Amino acid sequence: MGISRRRFLRAVGQAGGYGALYTTMMGMGLLAAPRAYAGTPKLPAGSGAGKKVAVLGAGIAGLVAAYELRKGGYQVTVLEARDRPGGRCWSIRGGDRIQQIGRPDQVVEWERGKHHYFNAGPARIPQWHHAIIGYCQELGVPLEVLVNANRSAKLLFNGKVTTESQAVNDTRGVFAELLSKAIGKGSLDQELTGVDKQMLLDYLAAYGDLSASRTYTGSVRSVFTQAPGAYARPAIPGASLKLQDMMSSRFWGASLIFEEITEMQATMLEPVGGMDRIAYALYEPVKSSVRFSAVVKKVGKAGEGVRIVYDEAGAEKALDADYCIVTIPLPVLAKIPSDFAPEVKQAIASAHYEPGTKVAWQSRRFWEQDDFQYGGLGWTDEESEVVWYPSGGFGEKTGVIVGAYSIGFSGPENRLKFEAKSFDDRFALSRKVIETFHPGRGKELMLPATVSWRQTAFNEGVAVGWREEQRSTDYATLSKPDGPFYFAGEHMSYLNAWQEGAALSAQESVTAIHKRALAA
Repeated sequence: MGISRRRFLRAVGQAGGYGALYTTMMGMGLLAAPRAYAGTPKLPAGSGAGKKVAVLGAGIAGLVAAYELRKGGYQVTVLEARDRPGGRCWSIRGGDRIQQIGRPDQVVEWERGKHHYFNAGPARIPQWHHAIIGYCQELGVPLEVLVNANRSAKLLFNGKVTTESQAVNDTRGVFAELLSKAIGKGSLDQELTGVDKQMLLDYLAAYGDLSASRTYTGSVRSVFTQAPGAYARPAIPGASLKLQDMMSSRFWGASLIFEEITEMQATMLEPVGGMDRIAYALYEPVKSSVRFSAVVKKVGKAGEGVRIVYDEAGAEKALDADYCIVTIPLPVLAKIPSDFAPEVKQAIASAHYEPGTKVAWQSRRFWEQDDFQYGGLGWTDEESEVVWYPSGGFGEKTGVIVGAYSIGFSGPENRLKFEAKSFDDRFALSRKVIETFHPGRGKELMLPATVSWRQTAFNEGVAVGWREEQRSTDYATLSKPDGPFYFAGEHMSYLNAWQEGAALSAQESVTAIHKRALAA
């Protein structure tokens, strides 16, 4: 009897966790892979004169749409419910107030240095995200390398701590030994000639650092009992992990294959000074078109155009336009009265957004000063999931460390449990994990802050989680205009949760509106 893709993927996830599931979906073509970038829309100057476009939301999608439309001479008005640009592209600094739905406000009291910030939302840019990098180049946003992986970083799984270096290299060594044994027993004789078998065995010996007997007994690539030094101090490898250790840790979740995921492959980048530098760079040339604290209350058609009713400083106002680009996250949009077509309303209501929660601390940079670890991620099967070390400010005395990033790397249930915790319980677990990674240093963590995206107004989630079958139904419906309404945002792309998806969808909507306006 055959097995459906859904059942197969569920089995993979149960066996190997999120990491195995993600990689399998990538291999099956269910997740995005790099593609050629066509470039920004080419709107001749003045070609949109006389046409008005309303843009709902000043996140990355809304700002890109406004920026490109204004190049063509369109009259653009952007309505943004917050008092800042960027939407989920949100960097937090000393003096900022964090508001969460149903939770107490937090006022951040960190130092106000160049590298003292917390990217509460997006925090990485893959080098093949050409649209976002293109805007950084065009608008003068400097980028720096983001250390997305560090072999010195710690892993805490099944109550045991190891380093990423040991986990990666011991796993590789054990797998190389197992495959070598299989070849030696003739298991691959139908696939390999005698010469090919020897070539593969030789490669596996080097790949896994196997002994002359083609067994894995440990490697200086993994862990030292004595680090290499001067005079009579050769490198001496430490005891290696066993296959059972790897099995009991479920192969450390997503951590061992994280760098191989398409979006996570080096080189990764980040804006100098915080991810919101991109949002503010896009905002600067369009700021005369943006109205902050403008909360949309009703979305409707007016003749062949649109009428948007919104609240601004307690006063109800209306905005009329020829077209509208809607970038509001779908859970928020679903609550706004509209006269969208029934199938569009259904598509909006059907969208599920994923939860995600982060914690950040200010601290002495003990991870660098004491442990010589510069950047990267530490992983755990605790509900906090990730410790994310800063990639900028090396050599400074203090910095901001992300002490938790719970988004489902170690299982979908953990992110829900961590989100539900009180602030104090989130902070306590984050401190506990960091203390386990860096004994005696947990007490140095100060001034914690936390953000959960389902508890953040006007977002209500990290990103959309379209089911496979929705791509041909609900997603396809929203990919088409509903009269004068066009939809954009990361949810209108195959790059969900990435700024690149938001930018590309905005460019698509701008191109579609421009073609329609020229044909009118």
